[in-house]
Amino acid sequence: MANHLARAFPTLGARLGTLPLGDLPTPVEAREIVLDGDSRTLLVKRDDLTGAEYGGNKVRKLEYVFRRARDRGATRIATFGAVGSNHAVATAFYAKRAGFDCTCFLAHQSLKPGLGKALRFHQQNSTEIVRWARDRHDRVQQMRDYLQGRHCWVVPLGGTSWLGTLGFVNAGLELAAQIEAGEIPKPARVYVALGTMGTAAGLALGFALAGLDTETQAIRVTDPQFANEPALVKLMQKTATLMHAVDAAVPANLAARSRIVCRHEFFGEGYGRTNPATEAAIALAQEQLGLVLESTYSGKVMAAVLHDLGDGCEQPVLFWNTYNSRPLAIDPRQPLDPEKTPAEFARYFE
Repeated sequence: MANHLARAFPTLGARLGTLPLGDLPTPVEAREIVLDGDSRTLLVKRDDLTGAEYGGNKVRKLEYVFRRARDRGATRIATFGAVGSNHAVATAFYAKRAGFDCTCFLAHQSLKPGLGKALRFHQQNSTEIVRWARDRHDRVQQMRDYLQGRHCWVVPLGGTSWLGTLGFVNAGLELAAQIEAGEIPKPARVYVALGTMGTAAGLALGFALAGLDTETQAIRVTDPQFANEPALVKLMQKTATLMHAVDAAVPANLAARSRIVCRHEFFGEGYGRTNPATEAAIALAQEQLGLVLESTYSGKVMAAVLHDLGDGCEQPVLFWNTYNSRPLAIDPRQPLDPEKTPAEFARYFE
C-alpha cells in the first residue's frame, strides 16, 4: 500500500484522501562512492522516479492537493513559478492527465540552457501561460482577470501548503517501512532541498511519526524570504496541528518531536546560480551514481552530502533525489507561438 499515512491513521486517511498520480513507493538504493580515495556508502531515495512519465518531488504533494480540488468542484488548476520551474511543469503535466485545465503564472529567471524546453512543454501541453507581474497590485489584478469565475483551485508556490506537506509525511513513513523491511539501514541523516519547505517539513514530521531519530538536513536553495527557520517551524506546527485536529491519534506534539536542521552555506550567489562545489557534486553523481542532477536544487544538496561525508559526519546518510529523471515528451523544434507564450519569454528559446 503506497499510502502509509492512511494505513497508520485510518480516520485521517478517510477524511484526507488522495488522487493517485505517482508510482509509489519509490526505490531506495545503497551505493558506493569514492571520495578522497576512500569508499563510502551513500543511500539514495529515488524520488526522481515518482511517475512513469514525469517524476520529482511535486507528485507526492499534488496527490493530496488535486483530490481536494476535485472534491471542491474545481475544473482548473493555477500555480506559480519561474520560467523553468519544475513545479509548474509537474503541476501542468498532472493537471492535464487528471482532467483539469491549467494556468501557470511564470516569472523571469537567470538565463541558462534548457529553459526554453519548459516553455515548449507548456505550449504543447496547452498550459495557459501568464507573465507573472512584479508589483503586488498588478498580481492581484492578474488573479482576478485569469481566475475569477473559472472554478479554479490555486496551488501555492512549490505546491507547499499543509495539505501538500502531507505528501511528504507519507513519504517519511514510506522510508520507515523500507528500513523495517531491510531494504536499507536506518540513515543517521537525510539530505533534501529546502525550497518552499514542504518536502523537508513533511519528511521531518513523517520520521517523527514513525519513531525514527533520523535527522533531516534541509539544504536551503532559495532566497531567505521563501526558506527560513521561523517559517519552517510555522509550517510544521500548522501541519501537525491540523493533522491532529482531523485525527486525534496523531500526536499533538509531533512538530516538537521532529529533528530538522536548516543549512544555509551551500546556497551560493543566489537562486539558480551554480558554483564550483555544486558542479563538482553534479559531476560525481553522474560518474559514480549514474544520476543526472541540476544546479538549482539537487546539485546543491549533493554538494552538502559530499562536504559532510568528507568531514566525517555520522553515517549512513541518505540523499533524497527530488529531481525528475524522466524525459519530457516534447518536440524540441517547435518555435515560439506568440498566441500561447508571452512575447517577453522569447529570449529563453534562443
